[in-house]
Amino acid sequence: MHTNKELLVKGLKQITYTIALMFTAPAVIYQAFKNQEHAWFWPVLIVGIVLAIAAIASGFYSIKVIIDSLFGNKKK
Repeated sequence: MHTNKELLVKGLKQITYTIALMFTAPAVIYQAFKNQEHAWFWPVLIVGIVLAIAAIASGFYSIKVIIDSLFGNKKK
């Protein structure tokens, strides 16, 4: 079994982006709900929801990249 180091580094970089999104999205959503009477409530809430969806998708993608780097991509 051989580890693809370039792919592993790419996956670890993607994990750092995922962690940043995981902390940013709830903070943005919290700020939106804290200021519900403000005119910017809906745009900020939508941005927060998009960031949360991006964090989930990025998490799945980064785990897939790391698994592919460790076990290889099984293409026949």
